[in-house]
Amino acid sequence: MFKINCMNAIANVGLDLFTDNYELVDNFNDTNAVIVRSSSVHDLELPPSLVAIARAGAGVNNIPLDKCAESGVVVFNTPGANANGVKEMVIASLIIAARNIVGGVNWVNSCGPDPEVAKLVEKKKSKFVGKEIKGRKLGVIGLGAVGVLVANAANKLDMEVYGYDPFISVDAAWNLSKYIKHSKSLDEIFRECDFITVHVPSTDETKGMFNNETFEIMKDGVVILNFSRDTLVRDEDMIEALGSGKVGSYVTDFPNPMVCGVEGVITIPHLGASTSESEDNCAVMAVRQLMDYLENGNIRNSVNYPTCDMGVCMQIGRIAINHKNIPNMLSQFTSTFARENINIPDMINKSKGQYGYTILDIEAPATPEFAQKLREIDGVLKVRIIK
Repeated sequence: MFKINCMNAIANVGLDLFTDNYELVDNFNDTNAVIVRSSSVHDLELPPSLVAIARAGAGVNNIPLDKCAESGVVVFNTPGANANGVKEMVIASLIIAARNIVGGVNWVNSCGPDPEVAKLVEKKKSKFVGKEIKGRKLGVIGLGAVGVLVANAANKLDMEVYGYDPFISVDAAWNLSKYIKHSKSLDEIFRECDFITVHVPSTDETKGMFNNETFEIMKDGVVILNFSRDTLVRDEDMIEALGSGKVGSYVTDFPNPMVCGVEGVITIPHLGASTSESEDNCAVMAVRQLMDYLENGNIRNSVNYPTCDMGVCMQIGRIAINHKNIPNMLSQFTSTFARENINIPDMINKSKGQYGYTILDIEAPATPEFAQKLREIDGVLKVRIIK
């Protein structure tokens, strides 16, 4: 029986996938796997029974990835599950910012129940004249699941779209419209585009990428949309750029005290993926990945361990090992099996950074005593008997 702890409310369409071999528990310290959305795991002690954490969403900044990896805990996310919801919000925000809709709506609401409001509107609406997005240049930074959808949608709205991503995946490249212009540098995006939308994770390289130095390269009045992470933008520099007119409008899905209420900033209460469809998709994807890992040992969409897929075990036994990515690990595993006269008809060994993962199908039952011998190998972090 696998015990699952949900740290946040998870859509029933996902939880209903669990079979009778699973039990939902409230106690984090007595669980085999966790599903989380926004709750922080950083200050929690990871129990020895914990083998996996699934984030129902793409961002994993609320999970201590290194701490989990060192404990042999695989962390999954659900890339692409909420991509359409975010794409629709980006496109809507693009038009809202271009047409100064928020400013116009706020002004009308400030008029109150004025009986002359219709006449006032006709007199004052010229203050909120916007611009159409057709024919404008949009720069899309990051061509992952969301970025590709945004680029393709903007292209269909007759925008001239520039895309930048030096690490674009093969799948993303196949899905990207042939009409998207491939930029070879961020400077080209900054220099050429009237609108810029960013879809990259927050890393040491991307934090503060929107700052006084990069604003200087951009066109006057550029519109910037941030539905990735607030740390990508240096807020004090953004406020200065808005005041000077270098940035015409800044749309962010991450309100904070510095930008809330600042003229030219459209703050959205983190609604990018807040649709019932996105929540359902994330829940289903998270649960399926957890079940495949717990039942078969397979890893898909992990952010701290390598992708590994051995399908369903057709042998008598299967053992999965989380370990350090150091020399001589594989030979130590196979030697341990050889000493017990256990044959290995199939196996897979993959690594990701400092950590590795090995699945071995064997022609004998996997026993707790044998698993303990594997745990005693220096560099082994966790051993699971799958079958």
